[in-house]
Amino acid sequence: MSQQKACAILLGLALGDALGYVVEFQSLASIKQRYGQRGIEEPPHPARYSDDTQMTIALAEGLLDAGLTAPLDAQMTAVSARFITWKNSPDNNRSPGATCMAGVHNLEQGLPWREAGIAGSKGCGSAMRVAPIGFLYHDDLEKLRRVAEASSLLTHRHPAAVAASIAAAYAVALALAGIPTAEYLPRIAQFVDGISEEFDQALRRIGHVGAWGDEERALAHIGEGWVADEAVAMALYCVLCYPNDYAACVRRAANINGDSDSVACIAGGIMGARLGMSAIPVDWLQRLENYDGLVDLADRLERAVKLGK
Repeated sequence: MSQQKACAILLGLALGDALGYVVEFQSLASIKQRYGQRGIEEPPHPARYSDDTQMTIALAEGLLDAGLTAPLDAQMTAVSARFITWKNSPDNNRSPGATCMAGVHNLEQGLPWREAGIAGSKGCGSAMRVAPIGFLYHDDLEKLRRVAEASSLLTHRHPAAVAASIAAAYAVALALAGIPTAEYLPRIAQFVDGISEEFDQALRRIGHVGAWGDEERALAHIGEGWVADEAVAMALYCVLCYPNDYAACVRRAANINGDSDSVACIAGGIMGARLGMSAIPVDWLQRLENYDGLVDLADRLERAVKLGK
């Protein structure tokens, strides 16, 4: 595996996020009215990412704080601390999700991490941030499953959110392993089987639209992405549509009726894992905020995996 894959994952998801963040609360019709019939095609300059990438960074830092082989309780305690710091940061001003904020508030008030998440919420806030888990545990899938599930419980305890978080992390691992994209859906369905019928249904909707020529109609059939099962399914659809073209994939993910930044963030991380740094447009990279910080974090993730701790 390329030693730059962690970098490609983090930068890939951050740029997908930045592309979608510009149009997050706009309808597709409004996006086209402003940017033309092809919609938004590149991130702004500077490319500022949303709370999706901020929480991804916090999750990765927490896992590094605890160590890759630390007990799950220690890892989630460390991640919780990073989430609390994020919640109270002046930089947390980018439309953070209500469920994420409520769950982290519960952590801050001292609730155990297994109980802090909102039981009835299946928002996409826990699925959007798990790409580092897919990288860190791509060679230990049972550990990947446990850590992804636990990381969801910090804010989202609905089974669909848990299943989507596990699936999104696993998709990154599949991409890193070079698994053909045609195998993604059956493998993911098997990996999360029995957790959430709602998530299973979202995966089946990808199958419904596989032969449709109208990508916009296909995405609308899958959902809008505000909830976790739809967000991950829509991101996977975009990956399947453009398996060898990072920019086309995240453009497709951002130009939707719905949660543009989260869908493009999830898709961007998977595509970074699949294609590596060379697939990401250089001029996009040059405009990304916190580029050096993300590269430094990626280097530390790479070292942690290499050292196994």
